[in-house]
Amino acid sequence: MTAEQVETFRRCMSVGGVALFPTDTVYGLATEPESEEGVRRLYGLKGRVPDKPAAVMFFDLDLALAALPELGPRTAEAVGRLLPAAITLVLPNPARRYPLACGPVADRLGLRVPRLDGALAPLAAARWPVLQSSANRAGGPDVRRLADVEPSVAAGVDLALDAGELPGTASTVVDLGEYEDRGDYSVLRAGAVPEDVVAAAL
Repeated sequence: MTAEQVETFRRCMSVGGVALFPTDTVYGLATEPESEEGVRRLYGLKGRVPDKPAAVMFFDLDLALAALPELGPRTAEAVGRLLPAAITLVLPNPARRYPLACGPVADRLGLRVPRLDGALAPLAAARWPVLQSSANRAGGPDVRRLADVEPSVAAGVDLALDAGELPGTASTVVDLGEYEDRGDYSVLRAGAVPEDVVAAAL
């Protein structure tokens, strides 16, 4: 992946396009978080029900924390210990930011900050968030190579970025919604990061 490709990715997002792109886990679909048309198209490509939440991905941890200033200090510290990594965090969202990603529960937000090593390193230059979801059809297997993307999905995107074969295990999903007050958390989905690593960080 090159800096020029990342700039093309930025332009695609700026006009509400839908891109197929690599993460530190599997290939995903991305669009501008405030684009109703982009989100509608992304969900349509996946065959996903409209009220199922997605996540907002930042490519820089400091930018993610700056975009969510309402996070309590204990939760923000936990975010800093867990990310960047192959983890999706479910966080309190009292300001109801990025509502198109939240589904019916507007005061909770999914956050991803991937680890950008190797072929993914140029993505660290991206200074803007995307609404993202995995590139498989709803209920289908996760995608680790562009060649594995279902033809109907691949044909429907405006841009495809290839970073070769990815690890292929989806992110671990951790709920920090009650972490600020009680220090409680729960693992909602086992994934690429083992639960004992999450526990050690928290």
